[in-house]
Amino acid sequence: MSENTIAAKKSPEMLDYLLKRRSVKVLDMVEPGPSQEELEIMLRAACRVPDHGKLSPFYFIIFGGDKRIQVSKALREAYLSEEPEASPAKLDLEAARFERAPLVIAVVSRIREAKVPAWEQILCAGAACQNLILAANALGYGAQWLTEWYAFNDSFKAHLGLEKGREHIAGFVYIGSTSSQPEERPRPDLKELVNYYESDKPLIKGNLYNNDGKGFAPLQFEFLLETNT
Repeated sequence: MSENTIAAKKSPEMLDYLLKRRSVKVLDMVEPGPSQEELEIMLRAACRVPDHGKLSPFYFIIFGGDKRIQVSKALREAYLSEEPEASPAKLDLEAARFERAPLVIAVVSRIREAKVPAWEQILCAGAACQNLILAANALGYGAQWLTEWYAFNDSFKAHLGLEKGREHIAGFVYIGSTSSQPEERPRPDLKELVNYYESDKPLIKGNLYNNDGKGFAPLQFEFLLETNT
């Protein structure tokens, strides 16, 4: 095993950290944000994820400093494309989305042309988001993984330079110092999620956490078919 890799090493501190980690709401983030050196550490950590085919099916767009303000015009125009009757106050609110935290990192899922299924490549981009959050936390910063409406707005995605049908926002990761300690929230009960395989036993599928009767959010997986044909 290379000295630069860890595949199996006991770390009670890391385990305790994973069992207690908590996202921090953007409304509770303040300056200062990460330094350039800390940012690069986070990005290196984000790239060390399981990656079938070694495709790196993701990339990053960094919004820091004045860049968070410069993007506000595009956010305003994108929101108007969805809500043409929006009030000036609402437009101001939506335009300032990236100003809520000192640093915002867009993780873009870019599906590569490969034998590796598109779904696996998308999951890889999600893993990059999670590693980014963990690295930010380990450096002493709060982080929150969000999408919100602008992650799915064609106008805003085009402004960022995303290729339609192939590139999608896996998440916007907001990072900053914290103004308060977040409270714990309810966590899943393992009894409602874990199955030990038995051929004649029905699966437990987490029904306790379903919002039965409320229907499902739309599944926009058409692009999976587009990229695999």
